[in-house]
Order: sequence, then C-alpha cells, then structure tokens
Amino acid sequence: MGCAAAAPTLVCVKRVKQDEAEEWDETMPLPGDIIEGFAEKDGDDDDDDDASFVAVKGRSELSSQLGKMVQKVETIWVKVRRGDRTHKLRVRVVADKSYILHKKYTIRAARDDRHIAVLGDLTLEKCTTLQEMSRRIVNVAFRGFNRKEVKYDWKRKVDTYLPDQASTVVASILFMPFQGEYYIEATISRCMAWFSAAVSSGVPLVFVNIQTEQIVISKTNQNGKEISRGGKQQNTSTSVELVQGIRLWFLPGVEQVLLEMIPEPGETRFGLDIKRTDEGFICVGEVTKGSAADRAGLQQLLDEANLTKHLLVISRLEGKSVMPSTVGSAGFIHCCDHDEIKDALASAIEGLDIIQLHIMARPNQTRPETPQAIAPETLRPPKPPL
Repeated sequence: MGCAAAAPTLVCVKRVKQDEAEEWDETMPLPGDIIEGFAEKDGDDDDDDDASFVAVKGRSELSSQLGKMVQKVETIWVKVRRGDRTHKLRVRVVADKSYILHKKYTIRAARDDRHIAVLGDLTLEKCTTLQEMSRRIVNVAFRGFNRKEVKYDWKRKVDTYLPDQASTVVASILFMPFQGEYYIEATISRCMAWFSAAVSSGVPLVFVNIQTEQIVISKTNQNGKEISRGGKQQNTSTSVELVQGIRLWFLPGVEQVLLEMIPEPGETRFGLDIKRTDEGFICVGEVTKGSAADRAGLQQLLDEANLTKHLLVISRLEGKSVMPSTVGSAGFIHCCDHDEIKDALASAIEGLDIIQLHIMARPNQTRPETPQAIAPETLRPPKPPL
C-alpha cells in the first residue's frame, strides 16, 4: 500500500518578528503572504505578470537569490498573493540571524526594522489560515477604534462573581492521535464517541466546543555502540515531533455543587463507596445511612440520580480535579487514581478532617436539604468595595 502524496507547498511568510501586531499594515510582509516573485524594480503596477519579477520556487532558492541581491541594492520588490489578489511590496533584504553556521537571508518591512519575515514552505491551506489571521489584525473593520489599557479589579470581581474558585466553569480533555495516524477526522470520531458514551452512561456533561491543538512530542532514540570490554555504550539523541490533537471542552454538569463531609468522633469511614466509569469519571456508588456522606446530602442526591438514570459524579475532591484529562496515543485514558482517592479519604477520617467535594449537577436537580451542603453563592460572601 503506497504512501499518500505530500501536499504541494508554497513559499510563505510563517510569522514576523514584530510583537506589536497593532502596528502591522498592508504595505508590510504579513503572515500567510505567498511570495510569487521578486525584482529590483516594481515594474508596471498594472501588470501582475510583469516579466521583471523572478518566479520563486522554494525557500532555499529564494534565500540564495536574496543573498546575491543584497550585494547590489538596498531595497527590492516582492510580489505576494493574498487571497485572490496580488500585491507588490517594497522590502529590504536582511540576514536571517536564526541561522549561524549557514548564512541565510529573508526580508523585512522597508519602514520598520523590527518587522522581519520568517519564511517557510507551507501548504496552501496553512497559508490561507495565516492570511485570515493577518486580515483580522490589519483590517480596520475588524480592529475598530484604537485600544487603550484600563485597570480591572480582578480580585474583587472573582470574589464576587466566582465565589467558589475551586469549581471551574468549564473543563476539557485532550485526545492525542494514535501512532501512525495522520488524519484529524479519526481523532475527532474517538473524541465524540467518548463524549456520547459518557453522557449515555449517566454522566451529566454539557458539550461546549472542540478545537484542534498542536502538541510537541520529544522522542529519545538510543543506538547501542559496542566497546572493547563487551559492554554497550548508549548514544542518546532526542527528536521533536509536532502532532495535532483534539481538545474537547465541556461543562461538568450545569453547575458544580460543593458539599462538606464532616465526620463525628468515633466514625471510621465517611460512608461512601466510589467507582470509576469506563470513560474515567469517579462517581458515588453507595452511601451508608447516618454517615458523614449521608449528613452532607449525598444519599438524597444519589436517590434522585438513580430515579432519573443519572450517575452522581464527583468532579473535584478538596479542590483538585478528579476528571479525566488526556487520552494518549496508545488509547489509554489518563484519569484520577481510584485507589489514591480512597487513601485520601482514609487519611482524612483518621484525623477527623472535613472533606470538601464537588458534585456535577444535572438540570433541575434539587439541592440537598442539609446545612452541610454549601451553595456556591454563599461560600465566600463578597467583600464590600473599598
């Protein structure tokens, strides 16, 4: 079975070494610009196929040509394609300082020494994506009026509008592509299958969004090398691979309800049994009557969940997430250690320590009728403004 042919590439501006994006304009090389040709003079502005422009075939060849031209002229013209239109830009040729051993050349804006283009051989799809990003930055219709910085009292706002800071509004899980898998559709399919299976099992998740995410993977390669004593000397090298994963964003229930389990002297257990679902979530399986878990309202919530065929899922224990975080390239779900949670509960009951946990709330769920069930809005009353 033959390998799929690689997509053709074009010489494109990958990025620019200019952090002040608000200072970009259309006369500068911008990310996504496809460089079609270069010339010492701009020629006839009405003729996009002006013969004075030399066609560009690859980044290395362009770098070589720029190196020859920098000896003769200070500025040159490049013809770039943006969408279905071409533009002629006046630029300067400069040495690419990221290359030390082999000198290479690139271009920068004629009127801004900081605006240096980083060139690369990219697919048309990648160029188009970068062009859209540049258009949104440069286009006045998107940028609107000039921006200014204003102070914001983050602490007071967080204390007022997110009193339970351990209860995140959204959560996510990252799906890695399998080994030898190069099409994002397969990863998306597994992502949505996992989400559907979790919801079908009774976990009250609410879909928010999915997005692609680039992940850098470092691989260590070891090559054995024989030495005179018959042992092996290991030569180790590290390679870096860039893969594309899928991050799924979801709400862990319509909200996360905070409960406190307060043990009483003489109790040796909090009185709840936990189990893990196939998708990696931790849920309450059973509650002992009269226990700290029962007094916290877990039995009432478990009974309601059973009636509606939902699971009573724990999202956080002592403020720490116990939700699955990653699905690796081998297919294993990285989730919270079931035994570690049991050990944490056992350690807390020995010292009669109070344990806080967050429960994923489903739609129309009632709050447990107990003072130990703390409503998020009453956790930390907002301080009066200074």
